[in-house]
Amino acid sequence: MLSNYHTHSNYCDGKASLRDMVEFAVAHGFDALGFSGHSPLPFENTFSITDYDGYCREVRALQQEFADRIEISLGLEFDYVPGMLEDFAPLIAKGGLDYTIGSVHLLPAPGVEPHSADDLWFIDGPSWERYDEGLNRLFGGDIRRGVTAYFHQQNDMLVRNRPTIVGHPDKIAMHNRGRYFTEDEPWYEQLALETLSIVHELGLICEVNTRGIYKGRHPDYYPSRRLLRAMRQWRIPVIVSTDAHAPDDLLRTEGAFQFLHDIDYPEVLTSWRR
Repeated sequence: MLSNYHTHSNYCDGKASLRDMVEFAVAHGFDALGFSGHSPLPFENTFSITDYDGYCREVRALQQEFADRIEISLGLEFDYVPGMLEDFAPLIAKGGLDYTIGSVHLLPAPGVEPHSADDLWFIDGPSWERYDEGLNRLFGGDIRRGVTAYFHQQNDMLVRNRPTIVGHPDKIAMHNRGRYFTEDEPWYEQLALETLSIVHELGLICEVNTRGIYKGRHPDYYPSRRLLRAMRQWRIPVIVSTDAHAPDDLLRTEGAFQFLHDIDYPEVLTSWRR
């Protein structure tokens, strides 16, 4: 079964329309496609949905139009931001969502109430310079403090909201580029495994996100191969996601299925419906 549930469109920071994504998926034999636009946020930015009602209406219309060719699901990739977006329930209810992805891309400094984008460390995007600037300005350049805040914020999100799918749980490593820490350092591994143990305890699905590899920003999946090997002990169900922002991205699984087969990963899903 071919599927992808981490999919963006031009309603947020994607490069194609919802219809373009659906038609590409159908043409390439996909059985299912889930849309997960970036959740609306209460400050000006270039990546989150601004027309939430329109997004939901159009996904539902395509769901009906293509019902005999592909299963389409309506979702959101929620950004959990303390003081700005903490409770996913109102947007879930408003949109009647089928599923959710819970992610962390934006971190306020510990103990600081954020009011704008300037108060947040943006750990994603194409620019490692922006990553460094936020780390220095909001965390005093202390990478261990910043990484700890990232994983703790993620833990809070998981416990509070229990998203259907956990999005790229170790993406904090992307712009590190081996400069500040290595992922086998005990303190880092302990933080990452603590988060994954919560994923296990809550019975959530964890995505295996391939976007860092095909965009040339990171040499590994999220979670990393090292963490995926460790996750086998908990039998955490995983689902391969390309985090598609354009139609061609839907095909960029980057060997993830073969890797999971090679390590005898116990539960690889093709749908969020279990």
